[in-house]
Amino acid sequence: MDIKSYYDPSLSELDKIVSRKLQDDSSIKDSVVEILNKVKEEGDDALYYYSEKFDSVKLDSLIVSEREFEEAEGLVSDDMKKSLEIASKNIRAFHEAQLPEGECVEVMDGIKLERKIVPITTVGLYVPGGTAPLFSTVLMLSIPAKVAGCKNIVLSTPPMKNGKVNPIVLYAAKLSGVSDVYKIGGAGAIAAMAYGTDSVSKVDKIFGPGNRYVSTAKMMVSSFVSIDMLAGPSEVMVVANSKSNPNFVASDFLSQAEHGKDSQSVLTIIADEEEGELYKEKFLEALDSQLKILPRHEYLLPSLKNSKIIIEPTVEKAQIAVNIYAPEHLVVNIDDARSFIDGISNAGSIFLGPYACESAGDYASGTNHTLPTSGWAVSQSGVSTDSFIKKITVQTISKAGLTELGKTIITMAEGEGLQAHANAVKVRMK
Repeated sequence: MDIKSYYDPSLSELDKIVSRKLQDDSSIKDSVVEILNKVKEEGDDALYYYSEKFDSVKLDSLIVSEREFEEAEGLVSDDMKKSLEIASKNIRAFHEAQLPEGECVEVMDGIKLERKIVPITTVGLYVPGGTAPLFSTVLMLSIPAKVAGCKNIVLSTPPMKNGKVNPIVLYAAKLSGVSDVYKIGGAGAIAAMAYGTDSVSKVDKIFGPGNRYVSTAKMMVSSFVSIDMLAGPSEVMVVANSKSNPNFVASDFLSQAEHGKDSQSVLTIIADEEEGELYKEKFLEALDSQLKILPRHEYLLPSLKNSKIIIEPTVEKAQIAVNIYAPEHLVVNIDDARSFIDGISNAGSIFLGPYACESAGDYASGTNHTLPTSGWAVSQSGVSTDSFIKKITVQTISKAGLTELGKTIITMAEGEGLQAHANAVKVRMK
């Protein structure tokens, strides 16, 4: 496998090396607008139409019935049930620890300020079907929503060719407290949750990854319904040195590359040029060896063509490379991994040490795998319990408190020319 490599690039070169491939979604925007408008105007009828058109399925109902849930449970193996239960326990424990408490501060005598923590009432979760049923995403979205206290948690996912939802997806939904599951995929699902139909609840916030049509639809409805983030192709950066096990490093490299043809993996080796080249050869040998026994080459090989190897002579330069790339996943496979991340400010999720494989976070360790991609880690966090709550400020002001602060408010209001604001204080102080 031939992967482009670079030694000690300048900052401007580094910026170009780690830049993502731009996606031109202009060709699909008209199609997404058409789908959004048709669902808004025709509701369920449009959803049935698009299910037949895009999924080749003629549905009798858009909602998964209780009988279908029962059938699905019987189709899931005991090993899978146990795995989902362990993963759920870990995800729930970590997200329960994130529950915030509202602050209460008396900033002056008679002026008490608080923040009231409330869950979002209705949330809509999108789980792709596509090349693999992402039942792990069901857990990652529905468990923090349940922990936060969301009253209604609905989930939309495309049906299989038999008109049913993948049984593991349904089992995971039941296990984690989803209220309703809809057999709807793509931009139509986003439209249904954004506008609401006879069958589908209108939601207050939409979560979940998806293809270009789903991402474009989320962007278009985000002017009137909140969304979690715009998800791009999956990505990982692995930091290694000459002591890192090349088989471990290659496995993390490939675990992200198999997501899709446009996924990207980047390896940063901390070494001088000669040592770095020697390690690169060991890594490539491990990569080729693992490729021979792995399926999904139709995704792995195109993805690896987008991938890069960077050799940096110092820890500090490696840290700069990480912060410029701002990876969705950062695997630090070096001895002093904890010290290394002291200099890291941009990453979606970090995995420390040789045994912290990225797939642990994707499935069962407990952290959330819904993370910022495409460099958004410079300013955004991944999904957490916070994503499902609102924080409302509350203030209580006594007569003495307003008397003390009144002149300050009046002076500022009159300075901005807003006399009615000043008057609201004056009438109380008379």
